[in-house]
Amino acid sequence: MTYCVGLRLGRGLVFMSDTRTNAGLDNISTYRKMFTWVDEGETVITIMTAGNLATTQAVVSLIDERNRAPSERHPAILQLPSMFQVAKYVGNILKEVIAQNGENGERAESHFNATIIVGGQVKGAEPRLFLIYPEGNFIEAGEDTPFLQIGEFKYGRPILVRAFDPDMSFEAAVKLLLVSFDSTIKANLSVGLPLDLQVYERDTLRKGISRRIRGNDAYFQTISHGWGDALKQAFDSLPDLVF
Repeated sequence: MTYCVGLRLGRGLVFMSDTRTNAGLDNISTYRKMFTWVDEGETVITIMTAGNLATTQAVVSLIDERNRAPSERHPAILQLPSMFQVAKYVGNILKEVIAQNGENGERAESHFNATIIVGGQVKGAEPRLFLIYPEGNFIEAGEDTPFLQIGEFKYGRPILVRAFDPDMSFEAAVKLLLVSFDSTIKANLSVGLPLDLQVYERDTLRKGISRRIRGNDAYFQTISHGWGDALKQAFDSLPDLVF
């Protein structure tokens, strides 16, 4: 499985994904699940994927192929005029790949399912963030739902719900995401390090800070141990039930 989160901040967008895939306890691999396309000064697009690995790799490969050799029927993703059109484009490719797999012998389409977060900015418009479902339809992050998650998100969601603030700094947002991922990693073996991080600052229209966070990363270790200690202290400070 996997865990991916996209945050919509006043300052821009923050993306984080894990890299673990597994088909059992004895078959664990590492694959990148975050991908970015940039036409500097014009368009920046990032996607994160969760679900069947063959499906998500096919989607990314098709986007790459059509971006290198666009046609009237299949334009390049960086040629699209808005992030809404980008979300529609990625959704159509996802739907196409799932349908093709279903037609090639395997009838259980859910076996090939995947979900995708896509975010970015096209020149002249606001940064936008979408969650795309296997059927190709999608929803957009907004004021009421300012962050999107895919994969094994239930363990890391509570801290986002309690602490997320759209006006927070990028530094605070990354700290929040690391706490969310640390909680998920400790609760679910199907999510694991290293983590991929990308920060996009609005209106820059270029790829922002991009970093891979490994298990020996000093800051991640500080957050992980510090959060565990803080939770225990908070728990101990609560009053006991009087019988």
